[in-house]
Amino acid sequence: MPDEEWERFLRESVDGTADAPGEPSARARVVTRRLRESPGEPAAWRSTAPPRPKRRRGWYAAGLVAAVALLVVALIPGRVTGWFGGDTGTGTGTGVPMAAESVRPTEPPPVDDPLRPTLEEPFRGSPAERWASGTAGITVPAARATGWMSRAQVEKALRQSRDFLAASNLDSGVLRGDRPAEAIALINPHQKNMRSFLSTAFRAPDAENDPVSLFSRFDRTRTRLVGDEIRTRGRMTYREGDRGALRVTADVTYVYPVARAPRGDEVVRTIVRRETVLSWDNPAKVITEPGTFSLISYATDMTNGGCDDTVTGYLTPQFGAGPAAGSGPAVDPYDRGTPLDKRTGASGDDTCGVATRS
Repeated sequence: MPDEEWERFLRESVDGTADAPGEPSARARVVTRRLRESPGEPAAWRSTAPPRPKRRRGWYAAGLVAAVALLVVALIPGRVTGWFGGDTGTGTGTGVPMAAESVRPTEPPPVDDPLRPTLEEPFRGSPAERWASGTAGITVPAARATGWMSRAQVEKALRQSRDFLAASNLDSGVLRGDRPAEAIALINPHQKNMRSFLSTAFRAPDAENDPVSLFSRFDRTRTRLVGDEIRTRGRMTYREGDRGALRVTADVTYVYPVARAPRGDEVVRTIVRRETVLSWDNPAKVITEPGTFSLISYATDMTNGGCDDTVTGYLTPQFGAGPAAGSGPAVDPYDRGTPLDKRTGASGDDTCGVATRS
């Protein structure tokens, strides 16, 4: 088509002609919009390169398919999302991984079908079926210079904070009752209260010095882990703390599928939610060692991890009759929208609550 004819076509598409249809075609509407928004760009619709019929047919076909797809998405977005395995927002997409948690949820996940877990599907029937495994389920924020630390130092501190969570709650040896040496190595050795706690917790655990308040571990003679996955969901945040320190807060829920040792086939789940606050102190103001942090606080809420006065130093899930019922309020262990200090037992109250699901 000569340039003069092409320009006339564009003018008529915009201004209309005596015999033009009252409603312009879809392409004409696009051309009109582009002319209004960027007057110098309509030539992009018509290449000055030599014509390539096969390529042009390919572009027309692709354009038609794209237009139809966009129309379908606009009309029934939920159905299209389902075609591609995405979550429609209802939480019913079984097996479809959930997006990473970036903020505190506003409500608990929906209740799925009450299917029992099995050795082959230990997370079946729970929201954890769609959670990520290991550290992949812990959201780490982007680093920025904070307090006495540069951006690179903050990035390293966040990575080491996540390493501590993994060494405390995901390490296979620790989960089977070993001493969490890697996690302990990250704690400031000059922090007196932690030195006292660690020296007692693994030697003679008691109510004040119970290692499961900070570390997830099972008695391997009684309990075995099912499979090689621990499902997690949570996030880390940070801000400037006292004396310019970097204060990191981690709020993470861990789901452990377990069975009786050595060869039990009944699968139950122990669910542990932990909120841990770490302080990466300025060595010019606080006595510390490079690569270590001070523990500001740690709080734990657990389901089917033990609910009596006996302190063993291990998580002690119940089998057979299911988790022991308590006299406290009902608690959904998968509800991450409720702050931990408002959950049963997180404010110094040792009353056992009743888990609504596991």
